[in-house]
Amino acid sequence: MDTMQQPSEARDLPYDVFAKACPSRGTLEHVTGRWGALTLGALYEGSLRFNELRRRVDGVSEKMLSQTLQGLERDGLVHREAQPTNPPRVDYELTPLGHELAERLLDLIRFVEGRMDDVLAARERYDVTRGAR
Repeated sequence: MDTMQQPSEARDLPYDVFAKACPSRGTLEHVTGRWGALTLGALYEGSLRFNELRRRVDGVSEKMLSQTLQGLERDGLVHREAQPTNPPRVDYELTPLGHELAERLLDLIRFVEGRMDDVLAARERYDVTRGAR
């Protein structure tokens, strides 16, 4: 495929994330926000209960994880299974759509992790030239 055709083909999609009113923008925010990406990545490993997920996504508050899960569930990326036990048990897992998306996110995560030495060196050069610390 000719790379010059790709932008034209992308414009033929029914949604345009660059348009302010496009509903895809909200989903992109849910997925690429810090907690959304980490939550999807953690759930790629398998079904987790809320507190297991909170421990896996180190640093997320209970409130932020709850909001993140609600957004991802609403977008059809996460399935919430509440079991009628005492105390109630709630498990979260990726839907097929969420699983496909998480695979792509994990490629990005692995790329970032694999290139952190380059990023850290670039930060150091930037800070030295800007006099920042």
